[in-house]
Amino acid sequence: MQTIFLILYPVVAASLILLIKGERVKQAALVAALVELVYAVAVFVQFKPDATSQFGYDYAWISSLGIRLSGGIDGISVLLVLLTGLVVPLIVLSTFERSYSRPALFYALMLYMQAALMGVFTARDAFLFYFFFEAALIPIYFLAAMWGGENRVPVTFKFFIYTIFGSLFMLVALVYLYYQTPLVDGHHTANITDFYRLKLTPEAQSWVFWAFFIAFAIKMPVFPFHTWQPDTYVESPTPATMLLAGVMLKMGVYGLIRFILPVVPLGVEAWGRTAIVLSVIGIVYGSIIAIRQRDMKRLIAYSSFSHVGLMAAGVFSQTETGMQGALIQMLAHGVNVVGMFFVADAIFARTQTHQLDQLGGITKTTPKLTVFFMIMLLGSVALPLTNGFVGEFLLLHGVYTYNHYIGLAAGFTIIFGAVYMLRMFQKSMFGTPSSRTTNFADLTLSESLVFVPLVVMVFWMGIYPQTFLKVTEPAVANLMKYIGTTAVSLK
Repeated sequence: MQTIFLILYPVVAASLILLIKGERVKQAALVAALVELVYAVAVFVQFKPDATSQFGYDYAWISSLGIRLSGGIDGISVLLVLLTGLVVPLIVLSTFERSYSRPALFYALMLYMQAALMGVFTARDAFLFYFFFEAALIPIYFLAAMWGGENRVPVTFKFFIYTIFGSLFMLVALVYLYYQTPLVDGHHTANITDFYRLKLTPEAQSWVFWAFFIAFAIKMPVFPFHTWQPDTYVESPTPATMLLAGVMLKMGVYGLIRFILPVVPLGVEAWGRTAIVLSVIGIVYGSIIAIRQRDMKRLIAYSSFSHVGLMAAGVFSQTETGMQGALIQMLAHGVNVVGMFFVADAIFARTQTHQLDQLGGITKTTPKLTVFFMIMLLGSVALPLTNGFVGEFLLLHGVYTYNHYIGLAAGFTIIFGAVYMLRMFQKSMFGTPSSRTTNFADLTLSESLVFVPLVVMVFWMGIYPQTFLKVTEPAVANLMKYIGTTAVSLK
C-alpha cells in the first residue's frame, strides 16, 4: 500500500489544489509535498536492504492481455523514490518569493509530475512503466509551454517531439518482448522480470537494445541525442528546469538499469562499447561547451549533460562499482543540480539576468548566498567529503575497470567541471559590482530554507555514504550476477 500511496496521493492533492484560489495555493502545495516527503522518507527508513521488491501491489488491469497494475520498490529504485519525494517540496518552497500566473494549475502540474515519476520508478509491469514514462511528459510540457521564456513554444515543441519519437521505439520493443513471453492461462505477460527470462537471439537483442537505448538516451540525454536539452532548460521556468534536471532525466538512467542490461545482455556485449564511447564523447563535449558559456542556466545545463554521460558510461561498464556509482550519483546529482539552478534563480530574481558578464561583486552583500553557492558548487565538482565524490569515484572506477583509456577520458569530467564551476562562481560573485548587482539583497528566510536540506544531503552523503550505499548493494550484486549468468547461458 505504501507504493500506491506515493503515486495516488500527489494526484489527489493536485486535484484538490486546483480548487484553491489566492495565496493559499502555495501553502497548500507545500503541505501536500511535505506529506509525500515524509512518506518517502518512511519508506526509505523501513526498506530492508536486500534484493527483493518491497511495498508491492498487484491488481488486474487489462486481464485479457495479462497486463497488470503491478509495482514495488527495490534497491534499484529506492533512492529515486527518496529523491522524488525530496525535490518537489524544495521546488515548491523555492517559489514562495516568486509570482506565477494561474498558481493553482502551476503547483498542481508539479504534483501530477511527481506522481508520474513515482509511477515510473516503482512500476513492475512494462506497459504500466510505459504509461507513467509518457504521463510524466505531459505536466512538464505544460509547465514549460505556459510559464517559459520568449522562445518557449518552438523549444517545448522540439522537446515534445524528441521524447515522443524516442518513446515509440521503446513501445515497439515492449510489444515485441510481450509477445515473446510464454502463454499463461491463454495470454502473455508484461511483467518486467518475465522479460529477463527470455531467450532472445543475438540479432533480436541487438535491435531491442537500440530501441531501448534511443528512448532512454533522449530522456537523459546523452550525445548525440541532447540537442533538445540546453534550450529547454533555459526557456523553462526554473521550477520546471529543476524538475527536469533533478529527477526527470533520471528516468533514462533508470531505464538502462531496469531494462537494457538484464533484458538484452548480448545486445549490451555487442553495442555496450559504442554506448560508452557516445557517453564519454558527451562528457568531454558537454564540459568544453560549458566552459565557453556566458549564461549561468545554460552552463549548468551543459554541466548536467556531462554528468549524465558519466552515469550512462558507468552503467554500460557492466561492473558492480559502475552500477552502484550510477545509483548513488543519481541522488547526488539531483541534489546538486537543484541547488545550482536555484542559485541561478535567486540571482535572476534580483538582477533579471543570467549573463555572467553582467554580474559580479555579489559576495560583498550576500554571506548566506555565498556560502550556499560554494557548498553546492563543491558537491558538483566532487570534492572529497561531499556527495558528488562518492558517486563519481565509483563511476570512474567502473569505467576504468572496463577500459583504461575510456576511463581516463571520462576522468576529464572532474577537471573540466572544476574549471567551469569555479569560473562561474568567480565571475558572478567576485569582482566589481555591476549596475545590476550594486544593491544585491541576500537570501530571504524561505530561500535559505530551500538550501538547508540540500546542504545536509551534500555532507551526509559525502561523510557517511553507507547510509545510501547499503540499501542498493544487494540489489546491484543480484542484478549483476543475473546478467552474467544469463549472458553465459545464451552463448
